[in-house]
Amino acid sequence: MLPTELLMQRYQGEAIIPKRLPLRADVLAQAAELIALFQDAVGETRADLHTQLQELEGEDTDYRTKRGLAHLLDSAFCTFEVRSPLDPVDLRQRVFTLSAKAMPGTQSSSATATAVAAALSHDLAQEVSPEQMRAWLYADLPEQQILSSFEAPTPETLIERYNVSQVQGVLYRASHVVITAHRNDPGEYKLLFRYVKLFGLMAYIEGDADHGFTLTIDGPTSLFTPSTRYGLALAKLLPALLHVTRWSLTATLVPRRVSPYTPQIARFEVDANCGLTSHYPPGKVHDSMLEQAFAERWAQTKTPWRLEREVDLIPMPGSVMVPDFRLVHPDGRSMLLEIVGYWRPEYLRKKFAQVRQAGRQDLILAISERLNLERAGVKTNDLPARVVWFKDRVLPKAVLEVLGD
Repeated sequence: MLPTELLMQRYQGEAIIPKRLPLRADVLAQAAELIALFQDAVGETRADLHTQLQELEGEDTDYRTKRGLAHLLDSAFCTFEVRSPLDPVDLRQRVFTLSAKAMPGTQSSSATATAVAAALSHDLAQEVSPEQMRAWLYADLPEQQILSSFEAPTPETLIERYNVSQVQGVLYRASHVVITAHRNDPGEYKLLFRYVKLFGLMAYIEGDADHGFTLTIDGPTSLFTPSTRYGLALAKLLPALLHVTRWSLTATLVPRRVSPYTPQIARFEVDANCGLTSHYPPGKVHDSMLEQAFAERWAQTKTPWRLEREVDLIPMPGSVMVPDFRLVHPDGRSMLLEIVGYWRPEYLRKKFAQVRQAGRQDLILAISERLNLERAGVKTNDLPARVVWFKDRVLPKAVLEVLGD
């Protein structure tokens, strides 16, 4: 995604319109030039690469577009690495310790470099020059890291990625987002809901697979303390939404006041006909770290209960649930496991109300002890589901105890 300073947007009344680059010959040529520059920079430092980018940018008034494209190439298609036979931190400690014993000056600095290089030549059993030693000294700094590989995209792919990133940037300051998914394939719903959970978004889902679903998502500026991190998580959902066939999104925004003409509240709308292309894989979404850790621990547990990650949509009154796991016993019994981590009080009230309405007897809720359920007005003593409490991680032993065997 793009940093705020590289986002380009305009207002039409209260409507916000992000910049989109057309797939014209001149724009594709500009993208191809940047891609070629990155390809030629493999093996060089990030500082050298940035110098070449500045030279290419020159005095062009459209510098923000070039910087945006370059930022995406740098962050999404490049691999940088530290190249030093020694830990630069340890090497600096060694140099500074020796330098402290000498008087400051050009001669003493040169003598220190020569002495350290000689010591390294002995330790590494190879000739090390003072110049090599100086290169290793700060090899861990971002600007001195080496571009080791570059997975060159096509110019079309880069432009498409740029257009998606500009739209994602609009959602950084969303206070309220409503997504309507209209009668799509159940697999598309499932993928979308898993991405919602993966990014930790506070979503309330209503509807059913036959008629479609409405997702109401709280944005970062709706929190007690606006969170840039949550804004980024919300923006990450957009490429997942692009895999859904029929959908529309409406967002209420609290824009930054960059001028007296900036509206206090803005609106943004986009739908399935937007022409954007997702760079997310259409297949299965990986679990969150909490779920992944639980699955790994379960695999090491000696139990006949089999853990499955692929779980069907569970219809609930006016909503739907996608449990994290299904537990299946060889005798045919099965239970669903839902991990309830870190959510706002309003979401928790809705979540537990849905569980009560569903009346599912085959559901286990793993609930974080960090949640202040009492403050949220949530009671767990009348839930039809079985409850497992956890602190930092969900333990298989606790789940097995609830299962009874």
